[in-house]
Amino acid sequence: MIQKAIDAIKMADYLLITAGAGMGVDSGLPDFRGPEGFWRAYPAAKRLGLRFEELANPRWFVENPRLAWAFYGHRLHLYRETKPHEGFYELLEIARNKKDYFVFTSNVDGQFQKAGFNERKIEEVHGSIHFLQCSEPCSEDIWSAKDVQIIIDEEEFQAKEPLPRCPRCGMMARPNILMFGDFGWIEKRHAIQREYFESFLNRAKSLAVIEIGAGTAVPTVRMMSEFVARRFNAPLIRVNPREPEGADIELAMGAKEAIGKMYEGLYGN
Repeated sequence: MIQKAIDAIKMADYLLITAGAGMGVDSGLPDFRGPEGFWRAYPAAKRLGLRFEELANPRWFVENPRLAWAFYGHRLHLYRETKPHEGFYELLEIARNKKDYFVFTSNVDGQFQKAGFNERKIEEVHGSIHFLQCSEPCSEDIWSAKDVQIIIDEEEFQAKEPLPRCPRCGMMARPNILMFGDFGWIEKRHAIQREYFESFLNRAKSLAVIEIGAGTAVPTVRMMSEFVARRFNAPLIRVNPREPEGADIELAMGAKEAIGKMYEGLYGN
């Protein structure tokens, strides 16, 4: 199957990379697969009886902002400190050797940008933890979280004041991430990224799709992969150690291993 993937990439002039949480697992990031996986990463959430989809909800920024920022503050610092694994850099070299490439991801961690992928060639369909917005929201403003430092009481799983606030109205700020049950997410930044993606698709000819670490629990990425593959009659390479089925080329392995094997086959290193 690896050789089929290598041949499909060789034949393509354009490359679409689609990625879910499994892309970051080899960097040491949790994928929150099922409640037990989430609770291993956040034992305090287990004590509170909260699953990921319950905690990742904007209502906590109103009802218990210290809890909300304990969760998102921890993730913000984790993603800042995490170094992308070697597969990111190998994938970037593969992509740069094509006429053009684009990344469509549900990840909010900013790892593709950190690895050197062009910001104008990435759509973060669920937003980014590295940007903030008003929790109301009082306006369409989105601003960088680069200066935000959250101090967390790990035992109580509560963030300490001062917490980030909207500079316009003073209400609690929140990450510019699409959460569960979220009607207040500001899509302005994402809308610009979608325009870049549509422009890429309008130019792309002879396309291959590489999907990495995208599961069926939240199928946004898999659905986009399959939609583009059908539209362009393009080969779909699906990298997923647990759910590789449903693609033209199914690679039942992790991201770093699969990318490494494809890279080696392409460049002989």
